[in-house]
Amino acid sequence: MRNRFWPRGLAALLRPHPLAIFSKKSPFWRASQAFVAINIAAICLTFPAHAQSQLPTLGESGDLTTSAERRLGDRIIRELYRDPDYIDDPVIADYVQGIWQPLMEAARVRGELSAELDERFAWEILLGRDRTVNAFALPGGYLGVHLGLVGVVTTRDELASVLAHELSHVTQRHISRLITQQSKQTPLLLGALVLGALAASKNPGATQALVVGGQALAMQNQLNFSRDMEREADRIGYGLMAPAGFSPLGFVSMFDKLQQANRLNDNGSWPYLRSHPLTSERMADMQSRHPPAANPGQATGVTSLEHAMVAARARVLSNPGVDTLRQWIQEPQGIGFAAQPPQRRAAALYASALGAQQLRDTAGARSAVQKLETLAQADPAALRLVRLLRAEIELAAGDASMAQAAMLEAKGTGLGATTRRPELLLRTRILLQAGQASAAVSSLQTWVANHPKDASAWQLLAAVWQAQGQGLRAVRAEAEAHAARYDYAAAVDRFKAGQDLARRGGAAADHIEASIIDTRLRATESLLREQAAER
Repeated sequence: MRNRFWPRGLAALLRPHPLAIFSKKSPFWRASQAFVAINIAAICLTFPAHAQSQLPTLGESGDLTTSAERRLGDRIIRELYRDPDYIDDPVIADYVQGIWQPLMEAARVRGELSAELDERFAWEILLGRDRTVNAFALPGGYLGVHLGLVGVVTTRDELASVLAHELSHVTQRHISRLITQQSKQTPLLLGALVLGALAASKNPGATQALVVGGQALAMQNQLNFSRDMEREADRIGYGLMAPAGFSPLGFVSMFDKLQQANRLNDNGSWPYLRSHPLTSERMADMQSRHPPAANPGQATGVTSLEHAMVAARARVLSNPGVDTLRQWIQEPQGIGFAAQPPQRRAAALYASALGAQQLRDTAGARSAVQKLETLAQADPAALRLVRLLRAEIELAAGDASMAQAAMLEAKGTGLGATTRRPELLLRTRILLQAGQASAAVSSLQTWVANHPKDASAWQLLAAVWQAQGQGLRAVRAEAEAHAARYDYAAAVDRFKAGQDLARRGGAAADHIEASIIDTRLRATESLLREQAAER
């Protein structure tokens, strides 16, 4: 029978997170929770005897090795990649990475991120197409971020505070420590059940009391441990903010948002009955850590036009529904719109343009993006996003020449280099539509050589090779895309298809490419066998 308490102990990392202000869980969320639950159950069943010791103090890593945690994370992530809520949006992902990487560097400099974890963990962020305000840490250095979170934060500092908190969960090995904690509850629960069985013949009421009492004590121990983890993640995450270039007050304003939102669904339980500290407690802790004289009367940084546009993009891509998109399209036409702050107008115009494009209203999308471009003229980072959006709109309309012109203008901002992922992938799609696939080969090959886990880039490279009549290379790129998503069975299938294609090509086959396919097939078959053994 499944232990009903260990999923609750895991809730410090896979939960409704303190950031989750709605009770409904998305498929993306449910998949992550379910697969962590299944895999950690198996680990707990084979836990060593020395795990039955005292509760680890903060800073201890528990009994799960870094390699085992990474393998556990890989097993979970395979399923999340297949989840319909998973989205790889280059623009939002690039913006999040621009916040994530400085936090990672700050963790290295401060010694929070050890060389072992830095090397062995994946350090990947997955975006979920979900409107709930949530983020969560997974084993092995994987993090999940809902678009609802990106869409609700008003500054980079607030988003950085969430990422710093989740990063600290990983660097402090909280998942490993939770598994250790779970194993320690097993003797307590078994003891309560045995005593209950012995007492059953004499007093059925005593049986129930013993069992329930043992379960309650185990639950309370896990709740206490979870609260300690949350406080530790807050404290360490707070320390990463300033070294990474963000205002630590982002923690305070983020908690303030949660405090207001939680009034909708918070049942007011006492702190010792909760798995996480009350938001007000966490706010007070963060405020007490910030010297009042450092920024007197200052809140977090002002919302930038760039952030306002990225947040608007996240709201649109979270699939709010046709009626909501139509409302956003109409918003810039409302009375008093011109008097609103620039950030509010930028967000509304961006949502209007992208929403119109999704509803196939090309004229409306072009009109909104033209107004947006005028608004963003003095801000290079915002202007880059506008011109990328214009290129998307023209590409969707089938006008490759106009899309190429927009890409050149984005490059002219000084920030739109084609070596950046959003520009690279969008430019490749434009060149494919324009029948100029050969112009995309070099930059795309360089990218996948440096980023072999970028499945989207591999898929585009497959399309580029196919457009040039290079079928063998296209099949290998398809296989690499599957391998990057840990779908080794599909990768093996495509590599074998490449072998068959090479054999049919005879003397005219690309023997260098065929040799690469043979080598990659053997390596992938080995990974597939390991994957099967883990199951």
